[in-house]
Amino acid sequence: MKYQNLISEFETKLETLESRADDILYKAETGITHTEKCIKTLRKQVVQKGFHSTKEEIQFFKHIKPQILSKLIYYAKLFNIESKRPRSSSKFQKKYLNNQINKLQVYFNDNLEFYHYYRRGASTLDEQYFVRGKSDLRSSTESFHFFIDEQFSTCQDGTVATIIAYDMLIVYLQQEIEKLDTNTHEPKLYSMKKPSNLFWTGSKTELIELIYALQSSGAINSGTADIKELASLFEQVFNIDLGNYYHTFIEIRARKCSKTKFLDALIEVLRKRLEESDE
Repeated sequence: MKYQNLISEFETKLETLESRADDILYKAETGITHTEKCIKTLRKQVVQKGFHSTKEEIQFFKHIKPQILSKLIYYAKLFNIESKRPRSSSKFQKKYLNNQINKLQVYFNDNLEFYHYYRRGASTLDEQYFVRGKSDLRSSTESFHFFIDEQFSTCQDGTVATIIAYDMLIVYLQQEIEKLDTNTHEPKLYSMKKPSNLFWTGSKTELIELIYALQSSGAINSGTADIKELASLFEQVFNIDLGNYYHTFIEIRARKCSKTKFLDALIEVLRKRLEESDE
């Protein structure tokens, strides 16, 4: 896919940042830097090479650009929220975080018509929304103007990016409230007699995709096992910190290509092995 190498390199940098950085403000600042660099590179390629068809242009502005721009919006908002977060009691922190969630929800309410259009996977108005040079009087007034220009923007690619970013922010804020409710970081739910010698050598995203598939299948505890329980178990078994797996699931859900990329690959390698065994 066009731009795939650039996006893969960008996602690897963010995955490393998310897994190694503990300081949330440092994480947000560094995330902004990585994302701005990626967006500028994307813009240069689009301006120089253009698109071969309207379909290709829609694909880029509906799926590829928002995938990157959403990270810029996410990290910028995250920095703003966390830098102003009160350092007082849990009660005041929870009130502050809940207020932030309510503010984010207002955006969805203000853009309800387009939100439903995007969420149901509609495409009838794509040429209006995701081709450059078109205008939409219903377009939101809230946008990130420093990255909007006629050569690299459509009237709604920023709205898609904001929807994705705010989804991720709400998940993050809900997790922070949950931590305050338990008044501690969640302890490991499982205690093994001895440390596991197994290490997950695939990507974190692949393991999270597998965990969600197992939970969805109903094969563990007849489907009543909590994602948090499963994630904690897999973290201990495979000596890995999965980080914000809810956040990663949102990114998996937002994929334009196969949403089950790792599971598809598993089927293929198992099928090949079975065929070889039959020979």
